[in-house]
Amino acid sequence: MSFSPNFIRRLSTTVTKPAKLGQPVFASHPHLIKPDELTPGISTREYESRRQRLMETLPDNSIVVLIGGKVKYMSNQILYVPLFNSPNWLLTPPSYKFRQASDFWYLTGFDEPDAAVILEKASSQRGYKMSLFSSGSNQEKEKWDGARTTFTDAKAHFKFDESLPFHSLPRTLRSLLPAYDNIYVDILRPSSRRSSPRSILKYLSPDPEPRSEYDTIMEALNSSRRKPLAPAVAKLRSIKSPAEQAVMRAAADISGTALAKTMRFTQPGMSEHTIASHFEYLCAFAGSQRPAYVPVVASGPNALVIHYTSNNQIAHQTELVLIDAGCEFNGYASDITRTYPVSGTYSPAQRELYTAVLNTQKNLINMCSEAAGVSLMDLHRKSAELLTVELKQISVGFQLTQSVVERELYPHFVGHHVGIDLHESNHLDRNEQLREGMVITIEPGVYVPPLPHFPKEFHNIGIRIEDDILIGSTGPTILSVNAPKEIADVEGACQGILGLEPF
Repeated sequence: MSFSPNFIRRLSTTVTKPAKLGQPVFASHPHLIKPDELTPGISTREYESRRQRLMETLPDNSIVVLIGGKVKYMSNQILYVPLFNSPNWLLTPPSYKFRQASDFWYLTGFDEPDAAVILEKASSQRGYKMSLFSSGSNQEKEKWDGARTTFTDAKAHFKFDESLPFHSLPRTLRSLLPAYDNIYVDILRPSSRRSSPRSILKYLSPDPEPRSEYDTIMEALNSSRRKPLAPAVAKLRSIKSPAEQAVMRAAADISGTALAKTMRFTQPGMSEHTIASHFEYLCAFAGSQRPAYVPVVASGPNALVIHYTSNNQIAHQTELVLIDAGCEFNGYASDITRTYPVSGTYSPAQRELYTAVLNTQKNLINMCSEAAGVSLMDLHRKSAELLTVELKQISVGFQLTQSVVERELYPHFVGHHVGIDLHESNHLDRNEQLREGMVITIEPGVYVPPLPHFPKEFHNIGIRIEDDILIGSTGPTILSVNAPKEIADVEGACQGILGLEPF
């Protein structure tokens, strides 16, 4: 969002600092949020629609219990937030800003820790009753940590029917749960990544005594009435609204431009860490709140390690650099991979292998539409088939079967759903047909180990090309189009021919 100088001067006289709510709203952050938005880019009306659609999918006499994220500590009072609320918490980097549990944020937009929401299906015009449980305002704590939303403001701004102290949640659950036939709730326990009633109670309160407070809750949660919530929410999240698509395009624009400038920035003798830091700086400077994941910056043979994140070696003149990186912007992830020459020019062998991967990827992207009737699994099978044909064309030494290619040269899957979480596909079937509004990655790659049955000139070359693709009715939209990937464009970015500045 951009503003005229006169508007900025007017804002400086109308905006009060510090903010009075626990997250940005239009009154305190008009440079980030429009009047009708609850979070940047997403309207209050859209959040309401998400909840209504969820409740419509659930049977009558259902209750939903949503648990928000908790602040985590790296060491004595030093904060970080491993996103264990995400299905991919083990792969997620520490973040020095609180990041809300994904499903909780998707359905409420409420971005404060130690919060819970209960949705009760009701025969009203709204279709449900919504109650928030949060820490509320605490002036003594706010001297240290900043504002928290009051119970009154929570009802007014987020449209909760009730807003209550967090400590009253167990008592409320004890009262409500016996009355409902279906209890939808999810809590992931990091040690097992499985839902557990006891882990839920521990999460709700560090002190489960007296036992009488919890007996009724335990009975309900241990019964057949308890059902997983995440699969129902995953179906909603898989189709991105026009507003979500716009935010994801902005995230991909930021990351794609940062990748292009990082190509220009990279020089022989530079450390992978420096390259990664430059990419992250550019994303943050453009407005990204955090990296979507730990970036992979793999030079030379390091690219053969699919999830290489050490980023602590030197990029040499004759090597390629594989960067798999993306930012999170206004709650949505981007995920892009590019492989480019440190010298600014691909060697003949690098060029041939890169062309094989690029041709494969472009063919796959052309299949990304609802009309094509394909699934992610279909695309993966096709990617292995196409890559095998491409490799056979570039060298007699690559006269391999498709099974050998998948086992030794291309060991990972072709892509995944992406959105609020980097990987949104844990509750989605890879055999499900792709539908308009889904966003997936397409990321074929080839990684040639130094083995005698592969042509020597290709040894230790690893190449992956990845884009974020919006599935359309009859064709795809490449959200990450800002990141160069044609050979001429990549070399032009590296050499400065495209007019890009490295900062």
